Amino acid sequence: MSNDIAAIGSLSTGNIDTYISSAYQIPVLTAEEEHSLAIRLRDNGDMMAARRLVLSHLRFVIRIARGYLGYGLPLPDLIQEGTVGLMKAVRRFEPDIGVRLVSFAVHWIRAEIHEYILRNWRIVKVATTKAQRKLFFNLRSSKKRLGWFSKQEVDEVAADLGVKPETVLEMESRLSSHDMAFDGHDDDDDEAPTAPSTYLPDTRMEPAAALEREDNDGWQRERLFAALEQLDERSKTILRERWLNERKQTLHELAQQFNVSAERIRQIEKNAMNKLRVQLEL
Repeated sequence: MSNDIAAIGSLSTGNIDTYISSAYQIPVLTAEEEHSLAIRLRDNGDMMAARRLVLSHLRFVIRIARGYLGYGLPLPDLIQEGTVGLMKAVRRFEPDIGVRLVSFAVHWIRAEIHEYILRNWRIVKVATTKAQRKLFFNLRSSKKRLGWFSKQEVDEVAADLGVKPETVLEMESRLSSHDMAFDGHDDDDDEAPTAPSTYLPDTRMEPAAALEREDNDGWQRERLFAALEQLDERSKTILRERWLNERKQTLHELAQQFNVSAERIRQIEKNAMNKLRVQLEL
């Protein structure tokens, strides 16, 4: 127990190498220790038990995170997201189902890392459906050689992953493309592609564009206040105090003002926002 607590400081203050070294120094729990800690967490909400369960499994998070280094994202970020998945698994773990926590947590760790990769790997989303996500994480391992797929390989991958051949070709094209920084790079590489900032015009300060933005902002403001007038006085007051005034009131402050619960204020606010949304979409 003392070794676990001592490791917490080094896990939070050192660099990635120190973090990994410290994580691997934390002993792996026996099945009996794990079960006892999980029972304490489930029955008593024991946060010290939860912390020991998380710390003792950090080495597994690191091992899984390293498997995703090929996507070009920082290892510390992958480990961080995997640890979030581990904490979710610890919270949901049922000690009496007869499996070890590591087996249960693998799904949650991978799920969080997958979500992080899909959010950050490219500026343009490369996978939006369940089939595309499956293809995204399996396409590289399905390739038997470098270069583009042959028609036979496309058909084999499509059949194996349960998607259309067109989807395989589209995903391969997305994975083969590269994002480009708007301002380019600081190096003097003459062969580097031209940055968009060198040839795309900046029209933000043109008089016509500025006038159009001003007119549009004014029109949107008029529509918003017109929609507000359609609400009852209590709803208008709540929205004004929660969103429009410089000093925004809390739910509890408004609950005292109207002599209702904070949850009731939240419901009124939500209903009023929905009505505004409908009015603004007309």
